[in-house]
Amino acid sequence: MRKWNQIRLSPPRTLALGFLIIILTGTLLLMLPVSTHPGYRLSFIDALFEATSAVCVTGLVVVDTGSAFTVFGQVVLLMLISIGGLGFMTFGIMIAVLLGKKIGLSDRLLVQSATNQFSLSGLVRLVKIIILATFIIEAAGAVLLAVVWSGEMGWPKALYYGVFHSISAFNNAGFGLEADSLMKWVANPAINIIIAALFILGGLGFTVIMDVAAKKSFRRLSLHTKLVLAATFVLNLAVTLIIFNIEYNNPNTIGQLSFIDKIIASFFHATTPRTAGFNTLDVTQMGNGSILLTMALMFIGGSTGGTAGGIKITTFLLLILVVWSFIARKEDINVWKKRIPNDLVFRALSIFMIGVIVVFGGVFLLEMSEKSLPLMMLAFEAVSAFGTVGLSLGATPELSPFGKIVIIILMFVGRLGPLTIAFAIAKNQPQPHFRYPEEKILIG
Repeated sequence: MRKWNQIRLSPPRTLALGFLIIILTGTLLLMLPVSTHPGYRLSFIDALFEATSAVCVTGLVVVDTGSAFTVFGQVVLLMLISIGGLGFMTFGIMIAVLLGKKIGLSDRLLVQSATNQFSLSGLVRLVKIIILATFIIEAAGAVLLAVVWSGEMGWPKALYYGVFHSISAFNNAGFGLEADSLMKWVANPAINIIIAALFILGGLGFTVIMDVAAKKSFRRLSLHTKLVLAATFVLNLAVTLIIFNIEYNNPNTIGQLSFIDKIIASFFHATTPRTAGFNTLDVTQMGNGSILLTMALMFIGGSTGGTAGGIKITTFLLLILVVWSFIARKEDINVWKKRIPNDLVFRALSIFMIGVIVVFGGVFLLEMSEKSLPLMMLAFEAVSAFGTVGLSLGATPELSPFGKIVIIILMFVGRLGPLTIAFAIAKNQPQPHFRYPEEKILIG
């Protein structure tokens, strides 16, 4: 009995179990006849894939969302996206607050684990702000998108499209109601800017958004916020220029667009792999350099505490700082007159290595099971699943049931985070009260 209580009270295991329950519930709902149009009845594996993709805010699909699902099915997907994007504990705390229930220590520990906060103080207030900010941002995005689309499809449909795409974008889900995502609006600056603003805000994370809103000065911001904003700006700008240069004369991507539209399309593709999943360009027609760069961005992901996936941009940046400090022969990792503790370095290295192992293992299994598909397509799909991105080279609908299960697992691991899954699986080991003698080994 004591062992069961330990399993039940472990935050990583509780989070993993909670996501599994939500995914299975969504699977059953999507299998209902009312969820799909005639001729699109989903098998258990396909429904599980769609539900996992929605809860893990990925966007990889085995059927076209707009034509396969009814309004009921699409609403189910939106609910799964919202719960998965913000975390089921956020909704649980919100319901408890509305019912006037007291939030216990175990619930606060779960929220702390789910939101990657350092302290237990102010978590309930944080949840309230997250819910309110989400509603305001998604509502504003929906209205703006509806205004843009109203002239093209009429107000009722435009409003529905606005709501669906706003929720999907802010949660970095990548689900769209068109078979080609947003490709038909590649030359529409308003759609590009609104959607990009939504998923960039979602990817930054509420900790960053709240810090910026409260302090309003870069100098007063926390080190985490400074690093996220600086790295995001530099990475987005650099990748935009690289994509613009690589694809400039490609007639199948941006080659036929005007100069301004080329810049906008390049910017959109530079930002969407971390980790929105929408696309205005045909990814299958991009050059190999652009595809490899996209895979790297998908693996990096967005910011900790946001709706994005991947190893997170702060993890990537910290690893770069570690390498730079070692080359410069510095004992400490210093940035903006602050020293980063060594335990965070070990954490970053662990996340990176587990991520590499998980993705490599997924690609290996896909290569063994999907002999008819090229390795590049399978590798792209695996990285997209782990990064919870949703961009695809077209392999997902062609996967065997085993291949779909591999992608499902990658999406699940990517959404919860490599360390959360590792902590959920690993058995707690007591810390020894002694240290072994030191001996060096040869490396490099």
